Amino acid sequence: MDFENPEQLCLQGSLILADPSLKDSGFERSVLLLTRHRHDDGAVGYILNKPSGRKVSDLVKIDSMRELGDLPVFVGGPVGMDQLTFASMAWRETSSELDYDTHLSSEEALHRLREGFHVRAFVGYSGWAEGQLESELQQRSWITHKPIPRIASERTDEAMWGELLSEMGPYYRLLAQTPERPELN
Repeated sequence: MDFENPEQLCLQGSLILADPSLKDSGFERSVLLLTRHRHDDGAVGYILNKPSGRKVSDLVKIDSMRELGDLPVFVGGPVGMDQLTFASMAWRETSSELDYDTHLSSEEALHRLREGFHVRAFVGYSGWAEGQLESELQQRSWITHKPIPRIASERTDEAMWGELLSEMGPYYRLLAQTPERPELN
């Protein structure tokens, strides 16, 4: 990754995986989708592999949109934890790209769900100020990864972090096998 010209670095639409050395409890072993990134404007993303254990119907009443009520709610990050938001995702086979849209209203989310998009509910989001993410990348707190088809599927859980790292090669496979608390070994 070229940090000589950080203003040219754009990771919007990419995944970032927390390095095992990142011990921030909110981001430890996290996989995030960066939905916005500009060096001069900061970055925004959502943690994809931290289910909250709740469903949308546990948090809000959605009588006219029951289909959304069964959606699992994920912890998107530490910012705005009092806000529930929806995102839609689909994998474009023709271009091998992840198509996503965030900050959907419940009506928009229901429409996307009926169109065949995978819809995800989040409480909170992750945000970085101008230059902050670039600095964290230089400190090797994050590992970048291209989006892959399974990101737009139902099965994204805590195991995703280790699975994605393991697929990146031998060095990353070792990182994925790092114990969560090495000091207890």
